[in-house]
Amino acid sequence: MARNPERRTALLDAAIEVLADEGARGLTFRAVDARAGVPTGTSSNYFSDRDQVLSEVAERIFVRLTPEPGAIDASLLAEPSRALVVELMRWLARRMTAERTCYLGLFELRLEAARRPGLQARFTQVLREDLDLNIRLHVGSGMPGDADTVRVLYFALTGLLLDHFTVPGLHAERDLDDLVETVVNRIVPA
Repeated sequence: MARNPERRTALLDAAIEVLADEGARGLTFRAVDARAGVPTGTSSNYFSDRDQVLSEVAERIFVRLTPEPGAIDASLLAEPSRALVVELMRWLARRMTAERTCYLGLFELRLEAARRPGLQARFTQVLREDLDLNIRLHVGSGMPGDADTVRVLYFALTGLLLDHFTVPGLHAERDLDDLVETVVNRIVPA
């Protein structure tokens, strides 16, 4: 296996783009090579098979979606309140919107994980770690609500972003920030 970390990252980013644009069925070594602008066969020097690409793409998506160190800590210095949860959720929705390709790739990986037990196990582990961290941050900072509040916010935001990216006209009369505020106000206790 080749060991150029920058090239590997570029191939994974290309794979995310292929997933977002063509779906999991379009994710081939040839498609990744073409998207990355490298010679045909390059991806097969870095990844043993498609399953490895999918697994590493999942990890790369979460690296790209992880905020800069300290970004969350600074926002948690404010007084815990429903209004702060609204602002944090808006910030999160904007981050996901800015990384549209990653988020669409994430949806594709969710569907693919339903068909591939190995990917499902790894994907579940990564999502579980992220959800557990969000619960710890929310509860530990004294935000209103409990662990189930965070879970319901997670369910709601995931569904809201699925609609936002896949059927944007469904809620065309409402802007994303407004929808996020509605979600938070319905879920988080005052």
